[in-house]
Amino acid sequence: MNADTKICGTDPSSEYVDLAAEVLGILSDPTRIRIVLALRQADELPVNALAEIVDKKPSGVSQHLARLRMARMVTTRQEGTSVLYRLTDEHALAVVIEAIKQAEHAVANGQIPPHHH
Repeated sequence: MNADTKICGTDPSSEYVDLAAEVLGILSDPTRIRIVLALRQADELPVNALAEIVDKKPSGVSQHLARLRMARMVTTRQEGTSVLYRLTDEHALAVVIEAIKQAEHAVANGQIPPHHH
């Protein structure tokens, strides 16, 4: 076995670095961030409800959801004629929350950001 030679996922030479960059790329869109945050609050939502929350057209939200679904960040469940979307797990949300905390630091001007209170 090569268990002793396996590289940790957080090592700079890890095979996961390129995939991590793809994850960050998918989450680099403000609408997708808003979708992730909306799904955090509501657990499951249909496209029209998400579109209303993020103030975008349902067709555009559908395209964003398709990207998030291809990346396995969201999953769907059929309920009658509605398709409900939910976060697959907590990891995309954790990335979004950390990015928001970093953004708070960036604009804090030497003050303590809100997430530190």
